[in-house]
Amino acid sequence: MRYLNWFLRGVLFIALLGFALKNDQPVVLRYFFGYEWQSSLVVVLLVFFAAGATVGVFAMLTNVLQQRREITRMKRDIRVKNKLAGIDDTQKSPIQPS
Repeated sequence: MRYLNWFLRGVLFIALLGFALKNDQPVVLRYFFGYEWQSSLVVVLLVFFAAGATVGVFAMLTNVLQQRREITRMKRDIRVKNKLAGIDDTQKSPIQPS
């Protein structure tokens, strides 16, 4: 399985390298007030892909933090219920939340 994973990584790398080599033409992006940015097409695509991935990570960050807080609260509730029931952490049958 490990060799298959490395093989797929190699194929992906070769495909992306070929894409980068074939698309090296200059591109001009024009902004408001006469600003422009001239760069290679591959660089422009990479910058916008990275910006989109960053925006996506920040959009999901609130959900992830909320789920972590909820998991921590549920673990604390289970510990309290187990303590009230007289079950130690070493015993096998904890009380599950309902």
